[in-house]
Amino acid sequence: MSLAPRLDLRQSQSLVMTPQLRQAIKLLQSSNIEVSAFVEEELERNPLLERDEQEHAETEETRREEARREEAPAAASVQQDASTAAASEMLPQEDAAPLDADWSNVYDAGEAPVGRGGRTDFEDGLDGVDDMAAPARNLRDHLAEQVRFAFADPTERMIAAAFLALVDPAGRLAVSDEEIARRLGCDAALVAAVRVRMQRFDPVGMFCHDLAECLAVQLRERNRHDPAMAALLANLPMLARREMRGLQEVCGVDAEDLAEMIAELKRLDPKPGSDFDSAPPPALVPDVLMRRGGDGGWMLELNPETLPRVLVNRGFHARAVVGARSREEKAYLAERFQTASWLVKSLEQRANTILKVAAEIVRRQDGFFRHGVGHLRPLILRDVAEEVAMHESTVSRVTANKSIATPRGTFELKYFFTTAIAGTSGGESHSAEAVRHRIKSLVDAEDAEEVLSDDAIVASLRKEGVDIARRTVAKYREALRIPSSVQRKREKAVPA
Repeated sequence: MSLAPRLDLRQSQSLVMTPQLRQAIKLLQSSNIEVSAFVEEELERNPLLERDEQEHAETEETRREEARREEAPAAASVQQDASTAAASEMLPQEDAAPLDADWSNVYDAGEAPVGRGGRTDFEDGLDGVDDMAAPARNLRDHLAEQVRFAFADPTERMIAAAFLALVDPAGRLAVSDEEIARRLGCDAALVAAVRVRMQRFDPVGMFCHDLAECLAVQLRERNRHDPAMAALLANLPMLARREMRGLQEVCGVDAEDLAEMIAELKRLDPKPGSDFDSAPPPALVPDVLMRRGGDGGWMLELNPETLPRVLVNRGFHARAVVGARSREEKAYLAERFQTASWLVKSLEQRANTILKVAAEIVRRQDGFFRHGVGHLRPLILRDVAEEVAMHESTVSRVTANKSIATPRGTFELKYFFTTAIAGTSGGESHSAEAVRHRIKSLVDAEDAEEVLSDDAIVASLRKEGVDIARRTVAKYREALRIPSSVQRKREKAVPA
């Protein structure tokens, strides 16, 4: 065996993912918000990229023109009536003012509208005092202000500050009074007294250790905490299991009184702190817009609001290359130009792929869009991938974090992919989502005297051609948060 150095030539094949390919894959599976954020970063980083403002302006102008055409007949009538009324009001009346009155300071109502707070169009868009909203306050600031008014003793304020730091957004405390007293080095009775006073802060029911204590505080505030209600709060697990007869014996009340007590509990807030800081959920902006076509079919288009439009400034690139002096400057411009061109190409390919996959999903789920969820067909990624000549992983990335606005509402593209449940006697298979919808419909329509068991639901579905097992029905029922037949029977036995 020779240990001398030598030079060998070998051939091999390997798959290498370039940075540009990884970027294209990442853009394909990202949501429209993530894509917009990425494009914003690239616009700041790459001087050769710029927004396609002209196309955006043309799109907005086209929308305005369509809206004006739709509203033109009604607007013309309203404008004519308004013009006639304004002209009659502008004419000087004999009883209103002398003929030699100065009319130079009179303006048409459409030219100088006066809004709230004394705002007029002369003020260059400045809002009035009434239009300025107060800054929003969070829950901790709201509670801290009440602490300053409620406690004057420094020790009590220190304990209250500890409670403020430990309370969760729902209003619960996970640490006991004894543990807080040990950490602060003070008496546990003083800690408990401070917490009792803070439980009556607004919102009432904060700083409690469990649900029963939270509800009890709110009931005491309403003067509704009696021995029967205390017994009900001590047996909340029985209420969750709908053991109404057992609760009647524990609380010492009849069915009517128990129903009133349960209704009283439903009017309370189990998480008093959750609504204070809760922000409205962000609106779901669909990636694809769908509407009915003139021939009875469906028309799809990408949502222009979620479609980033960027261009490569080739003119600036040409001038910069001519002015480049060093090799480093030319290499930088070449790299920036290649990155910008690839980004534009990736965005275009992403848009085309989304539209292509969405069109195939709409074609296969035509029955759902026309007749409802009961006609949702089984669909897997392989079915769409074979039709659009793509890999299953590509279809999976396209449908991730994407949604479509349809006449039946806005749905995620993943919603239309459901497993298949075989039909009886070798019949047509059924979508799992459609079967879940059918189970919910059967439960909603059941009679209080004849509550359907899981076996009864299985028998009903098999009559409709769905071959399903009882454990599958139980799994779907639990996913829909439908109680068992025993619990439903107990719940419906209680008078409303």
